[in-house]
Amino acid sequence: MEKTLLIVKPDAVEASLAGSILAAIESAGFRISALEMRELDHEIAAEHYAEHSERPFFGELVEFITRSPVVLARLEAPDCVAAFRQLAGATNPEDAEEGTLRKRFGTSLQENAVHGSDSLQSANRELALFFGK
Repeated sequence: MEKTLLIVKPDAVEASLAGSILAAIESAGFRISALEMRELDHEIAAEHYAEHSERPFFGELVEFITRSPVVLARLEAPDCVAAFRQLAGATNPEDAEEGTLRKRFGTSLQENAVHGSDSLQSANRELALFFGK
């Protein structure tokens, strides 16, 4: 079984959408094998977004993801990374297909409800960062 990381971002948690998002994920056939709600500190957020550290929006990413609690989950399914990316939808909710998580729950490019790992390599790194080895 392949694994990936899900982060229900602060915007969705603040809007009390975490339960609806998790239910949609389970209904789509994903198994949630680890689940935790917590506030991320700046250090772990900066490490998570390290690939964007040279980009002008890096500080905004870190500030956003640390502003209030997130829900972290380890998802499992066959071809999990690609399958979850499809369920999540395009990064910008305006461009996302109907029925995707970002179309249903996102409100803007930054406040797009969920994060999912973009590759198996990223999933392994991110899962280790948030859930340990």
